Amino acid sequence: MNLLNYYWYFKNVVPAHICDDIIKYGLQTREQMAVTGGYGSQKLNPKQVKDLKKKRDSNIVWISENWIYKELHPYIRQANMNAGWNFEWDYSEPCQFTKYNKGQYYDWHCDSWEGAYNKPNTNSHGKIRKLSVTLSLSDEKNYKGGELEFDFRNMDPDKKRNTKICTDIRPKGSMVVFPSFVWHRVKPVTKGSRYSLVIWNLGWPFK
Repeated sequence: MNLLNYYWYFKNVVPAHICDDIIKYGLQTREQMAVTGGYGSQKLNPKQVKDLKKKRDSNIVWISENWIYKELHPYIRQANMNAGWNFEWDYSEPCQFTKYNKGQYYDWHCDSWEGAYNKPNTNSHGKIRKLSVTLSLSDEKNYKGGELEFDFRNMDPDKKRNTKICTDIRPKGSMVVFPSFVWHRVKPVTKGSRYSLVIWNLGWPFK
């Protein structure tokens, strides 16, 4: 799919006290090792953990608080319209509070799956990820590295990468919205800790 805008960002839109509340909530909740979609909820053996960390190394907490959705949904709708995507979506998955400590990262990936969710009797059944959101929670002075980088690649295998680091969302309270099929990564944190909140927004498959 060719896009005019591969992402849409808002700088310093979420108040600092809300970012701090999310961080406080996330740090007070038992965290877990982040995994990629291929592992699901299974318990990993040492080899699987080693293989996973070649792709992704971070710690997460799942959050489903209405006050967070209420704060962020207006910006998601605005980005969807302003960027010209106009994707139809009607449900947000649980928020993922992510902590990247020194050396942690998430290599190149996209958030969408091969097909629709097969989860009968849930709000996500039959739907796909359409819009991804990353909210920067940390003061950019408190960490180094951890840049969010996009790859606006042409899917032809002979084409070179076309990457861009999204520096616009480093300030605390800034957020970026992008189609879930866009490739992106979080580069390794080199100092301090980077806290962020990720939300995936679902709708019926494209027609």
